[in-house]
Amino acid sequence: MYLTLRDRPLRERRSGIRERVAATVILLGIVSMFTDMATESVNAILPKYLIAVIGLSPQAFGFVNGLYSGISAIIRILGGWISDRTDHPKWVAFIGYAASALARVGLLFASGLTAISTIITADRLGKGLRTAPRDALIAAASPPQSLGRAYGVHRSLDSVGAAIGPLIAFWILTVAENDFHSVFVASSALSVVGLAVLLLIVPDLRPRRTRAANDSVTAGTAKTSAGAAKPRKADHPDRSAPEPAVSAGKPGKVTLTHLANPDMGRLLLAAGLLGVLTVGDAFLYLQLQLRDNLANNYYALLMVGMNAAYLCLAIPLGRLADRIGRARIFIGGHIALLGCYLCAAGPFAGPAMSIGTLILLGTYYVATDGTLAALSGRIVDPDVRTSGIATAQTFMAIAGFASSLIVGILWAQLGLSTAILWYCPVLVVAIPAAAIILLKLDRSSGARVGATA
Repeated sequence: MYLTLRDRPLRERRSGIRERVAATVILLGIVSMFTDMATESVNAILPKYLIAVIGLSPQAFGFVNGLYSGISAIIRILGGWISDRTDHPKWVAFIGYAASALARVGLLFASGLTAISTIITADRLGKGLRTAPRDALIAAASPPQSLGRAYGVHRSLDSVGAAIGPLIAFWILTVAENDFHSVFVASSALSVVGLAVLLLIVPDLRPRRTRAANDSVTAGTAKTSAGAAKPRKADHPDRSAPEPAVSAGKPGKVTLTHLANPDMGRLLLAAGLLGVLTVGDAFLYLQLQLRDNLANNYYALLMVGMNAAYLCLAIPLGRLADRIGRARIFIGGHIALLGCYLCAAGPFAGPAMSIGTLILLGTYYVATDGTLAALSGRIVDPDVRTSGIATAQTFMAIAGFASSLIVGILWAQLGLSTAILWYCPVLVVAIPAAAIILLKLDRSSGARVGATA
């Protein structure tokens, strides 16, 4: 096993020993596990709750689902920038997790479109604030050459919680006879547990300060080695001379202009193009529920299937991304998404098509979620890594919001299955276009990693 509670991973040796995943990654995975238990227990019932209990129209549901997918874009770049400037990603992430925890309590009292929209906005703003700093902590604790594996391990723990959450919702709705509010109570309790782990156990890594200190030590060592070849004028050094290592250990000023580079522009263009063509998973779950006529409690199990696929694939695809390139995995995920659309809304129905939909949807999320963070974090200057991750995630979130609005309108006019199928031919054209745009990213990322490792 390569999982261990060590914060200093060993480098891979030629004998085949794999690098060990840092304790910080494991702890952040545990935080995400409890948070996702809370989040996905609500997500598993929220679409059905909004349609059947609150009574939202397809257009209104598309708007709310768009908020859920895209409102975090408002604050993601800001959260990443604050994290880079303050050099305290843990505490920026903590504020985001706390905001989401408070929002889940608000679900107990919300009714109607306005109240639900406000609660979802607060929850998603919290997610937008925390995601990039959390991913930056993972990057700071992991060696560059095994970053895909680190994100894979984190996403595996995350998906354990995402699989357990819907099971909790299924059990509550079965025992309590469709008592949606009991699910909201359980969700609030689980989010508090995850918040406590982050507050009390996860270390407060200082990526910029640590990197600056290491650079100064390296520079000092090189200077000493160069000076050793020269004859000394005295046996004892001048103790009044300044110590450059101390001053050099202070991180410099960070501005968003450090994000400007051609690779980032290519990534944002490709991610935004594909993001607009991504049908939200809530629409896909509703399509399966409508097609197969699932009861409310069994509807919650659809997310279990997707997250089980995610859990099985997270580490293998993370390792594969380290070997063949993250951009290729990112494109492959959207090919899986195309197959997902065909299984969910195509002419064939039955258990096999439903299972195929969930497996392909899980494959898409594994191939794009951590991979996008790994790509964006390695094609920018290390001092603005968090902002780079946040910027890429922001473009995806904005694109997801637009896609939800479009699907909601098409659903009202044409029906949900037809709306999903309309995305297929456009995605067929967009995938190779995005592949051409991303062609050089893997090589550029590798060169940048070699320069900054």
